[in-house]
Amino acid sequence: MRKLMRSWSKSRGLPPGTPVFIGEQQAEGVRVTIIGYDEAGVAERQVESVDECLPFKDQATVTWINVDGLHDVKLIESLAESFGLHPLVQEDILNTTQRPKFDDYGDYLYAVLKMLQWNPEQNEAVTEQVSLVLGANFVISFQERPGDVFGPTRERIRSGKGRIRKMPTDYLAYCLVDAIVDGYFAVLEHLGDKIEVVESTLVSRPTPDTLREIHRLKREGLLLRKSVWPLREVISGLERTESQLVTDATHIYMRDVHDHSIQVIDTMETFRDMLAGMLDTYLSSLSNRMNEVMKVLTIIATIFIPLTFVAGIYGMNFRHMPELEWQWGYTAALSTMAIIAIGMLIYFRRKKWL
Repeated sequence: MRKLMRSWSKSRGLPPGTPVFIGEQQAEGVRVTIIGYDEAGVAERQVESVDECLPFKDQATVTWINVDGLHDVKLIESLAESFGLHPLVQEDILNTTQRPKFDDYGDYLYAVLKMLQWNPEQNEAVTEQVSLVLGANFVISFQERPGDVFGPTRERIRSGKGRIRKMPTDYLAYCLVDAIVDGYFAVLEHLGDKIEVVESTLVSRPTPDTLREIHRLKREGLLLRKSVWPLREVISGLERTESQLVTDATHIYMRDVHDHSIQVIDTMETFRDMLAGMLDTYLSSLSNRMNEVMKVLTIIATIFIPLTFVAGIYGMNFRHMPELEWQWGYTAALSTMAIIAIGMLIYFRRKKWL
């Protein structure tokens, strides 16, 4: 986060629309891939320069240009200018701290989404910003780094399964948004499993490690909520837009994704409430354990108070004391102490204090 804030400070004082990369620097180079398709076939290639993308701008086929990596500002700026993207759009593409949003620029639509993936090595969710530009016959997706959730979409394009090769460009944009939303469900499933493990531990034997895990899950939940909550606004904008770029046939599918986004938000809010309740349960569990310990110690102290009184009296060194020279005095004192202790235990049991 500190690195991102330092990068963000670079844009301070610059004119609006100045392209400045704000994000974590990647070691890999920027990779640009193009998939052009129609009902008849598919053409897929990786290009080395922006000039190779220009012929696909006005083709009749649907073109998907995917950019992995945003740290090459000149390449991103050149590609954006070639397709007529507004300088503010270029600035938003390069700013990886951008809040998810949707804008209609007339000739094209622009949307910012957060793509979530589960990292099994770190056992946590990884957030990545994805910018989508929907034009008349092209879709451009900008990602921070290689690796995404669009694999099934690429396979459907290559194999021709489903209706994706028969539909216009807006259906491709829908498929990409739908893949991102489906990725949320996978992350929430892993998060739910972790919450169940912590919950079972919380019921059986909570430890300080349990408290640390609850706080870590709460931080992770806040990060996911920050990415998920604006999602409804973005998809609602795509669903209700009056732009000619989104056809009536695709509006139905956008409505379905909108329903999925609401389900994701509801699930996220449920997890948030569960984590808040788990923290209260942990504190209550510690308080109950402390009360049990204090009850046992109090009972022990209460029993030993009269025993100490008896032992204290017969421990005094006066010459003339009753039963001081009696042969059975020691046995009688111990018996009296035992009777007192047993009697108090019976009394506590009847009072249901034990």
